[in-house]
Amino acid sequence: MPDSAFDQLVTFLYTAALAQTAAFYEQALGLPLVLDQGACRIYRVRGDAFLGFCTRDDAPRNPQGVILTLVSQDVDGWYERLCGQGMAFEKPPAHNPKFNIYHCFLRDPNGYLIEIQTFLDPAWPAPAARG
Repeated sequence: MPDSAFDQLVTFLYTAALAQTAAFYEQALGLPLVLDQGACRIYRVRGDAFLGFCTRDDAPRNPQGVILTLVSQDVDGWYERLCGQGMAFEKPPAHNPKFNIYHCFLRDPNGYLIEIQTFLDPAWPAPAARG
C-alpha cells in the first residue's frame, strides 16, 4: 500500500443534457470549468475536489440514491441567490437536529439531489486553506 495520501478527488456523474448541466454548474453555482473534454466537463468545487459530468445516452432520468452535498457556511445566502435565479427548492433551509446540520435541497437539471449544508458539530474539520 502506498504511504502517501491520494492527491485529488473527482466525482463523475452521467448526464443526457450536458448543455443544461453546464449552465447550472457554471452559471447558477459559479463552479469554474477546469477541463472540457467534449463529452465530459470537469469543475473545481474547491481545492483539489472536482465534479465531472459526462454525456451518456443511458444517463438516469430520475437518479436515486445520490446526494451531492456542497458544504458552505452561508446556506441562507445560497438559498436566496438561487431562488433569485428562479431555482425551485425541494426543502428550504432548516436545522436537522438528528445530524446537527443546517441545510436545504434542490435538484440539478439531471434530477440529482443537491444539498447545501453547514455542519453545526464543532468536530467537523474546517476547510483546508485555499491555495
